[in-house]
Amino acid sequence: MKKGIIFSAPIIVMIVGIVIAVRFNLDSENDMTITPVTETDDQTVLTFWRNYGNVAENQAFELMIASFERAYPHIDIEMNAIQYGDYELKLRTEIATGKPPDLMLIDSPNLALYARIGVLEPLTDHFLEEQLDQDLPPALLEGVSYEDEVYLMPLVQPGAALYYNRHLFQEAGIPYPSKNPHDPMTWDEVLAAAQKITDPDKGIIGIDPAQGFPGGEAPSYFKSPFIWQFGGELLSPDGSTADGYLNAPESIEALTFYKDLYHRYDVAEVQLPPKAFENGKLGMSVFGSWELSRLKETDPDFEIGEDFDIAPLPKGTAQVAPNGGWSMGISSNTQYPDEAWTFISYMTDYEAMSIYVDQTGEPPARQSIVQSFPEFLEYPENIFLTQSQIYSKSRPVTPAYPFLSDAIKTLFEEIVIENAEVKEAADRAVNKIDNGIQEQNSYANDIYSFPQ
Repeated sequence: MKKGIIFSAPIIVMIVGIVIAVRFNLDSENDMTITPVTETDDQTVLTFWRNYGNVAENQAFELMIASFERAYPHIDIEMNAIQYGDYELKLRTEIATGKPPDLMLIDSPNLALYARIGVLEPLTDHFLEEQLDQDLPPALLEGVSYEDEVYLMPLVQPGAALYYNRHLFQEAGIPYPSKNPHDPMTWDEVLAAAQKITDPDKGIIGIDPAQGFPGGEAPSYFKSPFIWQFGGELLSPDGSTADGYLNAPESIEALTFYKDLYHRYDVAEVQLPPKAFENGKLGMSVFGSWELSRLKETDPDFEIGEDFDIAPLPKGTAQVAPNGGWSMGISSNTQYPDEAWTFISYMTDYEAMSIYVDQTGEPPARQSIVQSFPEFLEYPENIFLTQSQIYSKSRPVTPAYPFLSDAIKTLFEEIVIENAEVKEAADRAVNKIDNGIQEQNSYANDIYSFPQ
């Protein structure tokens, strides 16, 4: 499935600048030298790009690739691990200059950007042949598909949960939340608990409701569920507009409640002290599933069941958790699509996944594989798994996703940090998203293209 890469004239100028900048900035300590795909003495070499993760994830990939190369000694994998903040820029630059890697990790909501311009090999035939379409939770499958084709294969089922400090709950006389993944607290119950926990004189903050205000993709990943939990939506079902959805009454209710946590009830703070949760200065926080391995690594004395526990994400009118994440794709430019799929298939099957699970504690994406690990049926892992399989929702797969992600980030910053009026801020976000959708739609009619 070969297509041209379509860009407008301004985009071409931007890309030239990007290429120049990237060429003079390839000395990151975590970047590895990339060589083109070659084949000598019947040895196939595939390049594989991924984002540079945490210690556990990085170690897992090294071990998984070593295992693959033992199983398939005629295929060598040259892995390039790139810092998160640089990854998209460098990947798009290599694509634009006609030198994409054979295999790449892509954050699933960005899928449409790549699928639309034909730089990804569709995986639909592989999915149907191996019945993988029946082996992924529906929300996860939806998040790796675009226009009736599957383009990515997820490795794991990431998720988020409500982490709470047991000591602060006990001191405030608050019953511990249920560990039943089907029985979350309501946001009203969370608010009541946060009000009891908050103690300005001791510097104790009730809750960090959605990972503060960082950069990158974290705001969209952690804050979109807040809107969904109140019955709101980010986009229309066909992805054509945010108007009437992100600024609908349900979304406004969610945004207002979020703002009130900071400005009306004073149970949340924009600036948190370092390691606030571990140091007993934060009662509750929404963290990702990967936080369990990080806490075990960095604060082994801060133990689950003793110092903290987790509960399912709170609900408003609905129970919803985030889904989707970094998934594996094949370049449509690769000379070795069969070998590339062999690598993806191996990396998501039992042998490699047992390595990943051992290193990271994350549940495999494939439901048939996750059943081989009984620990995911038990607390605390069962909370993430159950939410992912039953109650999760993926961020919209749309070519305009970068506009949407940035608009969500800005929207939450405006209503909290700048104390902006909620409806006005939501309308500004809608305009930004809808303008982005129109801009993306115009690219398809441009005559400029880069051959693959």
